[in-house]
Amino acid sequence: MRFIVLYIVLFLSICPAFALDDNFKDSWTYQVQEEHPRLFFNKQTFETVKKRALSEENKLFTEMKGRVDSLIGKEITFKDPLNIDGTQNSDHEYGTRAAEAAFVYLVTEDKKYLELTKNILIKLVDYYTFRNEKGLNIQWYAFSRVNALAAYDWIYNDLAEQERTEIGTPFLKAINYMLPSRNRKTFFRENTGNYKTGFYGPPCLAWYAGIVFHRAGIDDKLAKELLMKGYNDYLTLLKYRSDIAGKDGGAAAAVLGYCMGAYPWAEFNFFHTVNAATGVDVSKDWQYVPKFVDYIFWNWLPGNKEYGFGDTGHTTNDLPTGSLHIHLSQMIHFYGKSQPDLIGRVKWMQTKVQRQRSEVFPFTRFLLTNYRDDIAPAAPDENLPKAKHFANMGQIFMRSGSGDDDTYALFTAGGVLTQHKHFDNNNFVIFKKGFLALDTGTRPEPGIHLSHYYCRTIAHNCILIRMPDEKMPNYWGGPALNEEKLPIPNDGGQNNQLGSKVLAFEENKEYVYIASDATPSYHKDKTNQVVRQFVFLLPDCFVIFDRVNSAKAEYPKTWLLHTAREPVVTGKEFYADQMEGRLFCRTVFPEDAKLEKIGGPGKQFWSDGRNWALPVLVPGDWRYTPGKKEPMDTRELLGQWRMEVSPAQPATDDVFLHLIQVGDQSVKSMVKSTVIKTADTAGVKFTFADKEYEVTFNTKGDIGGKLLIRRGQQQLVNVKL
Repeated sequence: MRFIVLYIVLFLSICPAFALDDNFKDSWTYQVQEEHPRLFFNKQTFETVKKRALSEENKLFTEMKGRVDSLIGKEITFKDPLNIDGTQNSDHEYGTRAAEAAFVYLVTEDKKYLELTKNILIKLVDYYTFRNEKGLNIQWYAFSRVNALAAYDWIYNDLAEQERTEIGTPFLKAINYMLPSRNRKTFFRENTGNYKTGFYGPPCLAWYAGIVFHRAGIDDKLAKELLMKGYNDYLTLLKYRSDIAGKDGGAAAAVLGYCMGAYPWAEFNFFHTVNAATGVDVSKDWQYVPKFVDYIFWNWLPGNKEYGFGDTGHTTNDLPTGSLHIHLSQMIHFYGKSQPDLIGRVKWMQTKVQRQRSEVFPFTRFLLTNYRDDIAPAAPDENLPKAKHFANMGQIFMRSGSGDDDTYALFTAGGVLTQHKHFDNNNFVIFKKGFLALDTGTRPEPGIHLSHYYCRTIAHNCILIRMPDEKMPNYWGGPALNEEKLPIPNDGGQNNQLGSKVLAFEENKEYVYIASDATPSYHKDKTNQVVRQFVFLLPDCFVIFDRVNSAKAEYPKTWLLHTAREPVVTGKEFYADQMEGRLFCRTVFPEDAKLEKIGGPGKQFWSDGRNWALPVLVPGDWRYTPGKKEPMDTRELLGQWRMEVSPAQPATDDVFLHLIQVGDQSVKSMVKSTVIKTADTAGVKFTFADKEYEVTFNTKGDIGGKLLIRRGQQQLVNVKL
């Protein structure tokens, strides 16, 4: 009989329960063991977990015990129980302290830690109930509540029957009330994110509460409903993330602060808890997880920087590596046996980052008993491709090499994700010893800079087509108290976060070529063609060609390039610096182009006739910090300037061709170039280093062109694009 049930569980681990016949869909729940603990570890696995806490991870355990000891004999008080947003204080952290106290009790068997855990849980459940009654959230992340549920589970065996009921009944009721429901008003700053997001808000609590209270005699019917819902939710999430990762790797968002930060906890916690509750390892059915290291690698810029895609703050563009070490450790634990080659790369990446002293789930490292010392760190192959297309993520990464002196670029096109993505199709970012062509703006919360500039096409290196009276779509975020709620500005940009399509992608040691049609990203009434062809001529040159149509000639078209520092303009050419890098850009077409420099103090975020500056928060704003007065509008990486290129004469059809050269600041002038023009082609010819380049593009008919590269008498490349 046990074999039959186990078979059902294994089958269900790869097939969503809701897809099965109703007579069988909940059969797996009978595999959830009767005894406690069963959340993250069980009686059988705890001895190994305990041993790790007292040996390899003893320093971590000692620090945990120190935090718990500091609470002994102290009153459990909540500093600000009526705060409009629980995220803005530390009251919720008692949930994590409860888990730590319970874990220390299990390891030491000292009753004072049991009493402390009970005391915290009693006060914490009252706090949860109070906040629920007032319609106030606990915290944006549900992590500390998961920890609180773990604490109850871990001391369950040492609670008297009356204590189990007195703590458990209001606890289960409070957690259930926190789940999104149409039967109550929505809390302010309530995180209702589903499986397409990080799934770290209250919706994830159904699974953990279901495990803890399953057949616990508190409310068995409700507990089973939560268990089934949580299970289905997590399987749906895993299927979704697996599809997104595809063969290349990726995550549920292309913004690294999310996918390298809180997002991975969903997979790993589910794997741990299923295993602890049922004895089944479901991680083996989701082999996409460690592929994520490839995606991180291609995002990684010199100096531990990142490109700044989507909802990245752009204050420093530092790679958000804070949680990376623990996530890599979890990959080693779960996939060291099934994917040893990939885990070698995981271990290599782990040498590049520091380990945090503590995690949001502070007991996690005690669970990682499969550390695979037999697998050595393995750096990526030196003969890497010059570009990689992550199709589902909608990104193409390019690099001349992997050193500090190399050139790096990111092109945005295609993809299936809208989560934290901007209206930025056909955008490009270039890094060479600094951010030379960059995404701009930042994400104040609150503040309409976020929704009215930062996410808009005008904040990116794209094409604008301004149709009068066009109504632009909303984005998340809202005004600060001292800001007027204004309509979304008409920046002339895109109205669809998706809609672009990669028409061509080629890479080799000489060049990378991309063709992308972003027409469906724009309002259908203003254009029927916005196509960009992007050629990276390694190591330091780019040729960018745009074919753009407008429904009416009087709809202005504008080509954008954003810089961190003020560009120096001479005729149809300009240069701009950042850090140690320098970018030169020359407008080849339109031949009658007008170049305009926009930016500087008071105009950094100019759109539709005004500057969308960062707000000055005041008391009452939910993220107001006393003493923090002036916003940081002048930070370079927020973008301080942009160049706008437009045709001198109105027309329905226009082409833009730009030659870009990057280097360090010792480069004093740009390469000379020659215009190529026929009745149906436009191009440029130039010499860089010891090679001669000739790049032409079709201006009519099919999207295409030609690329010639010569070194002296030797023809290196002669291809049709």
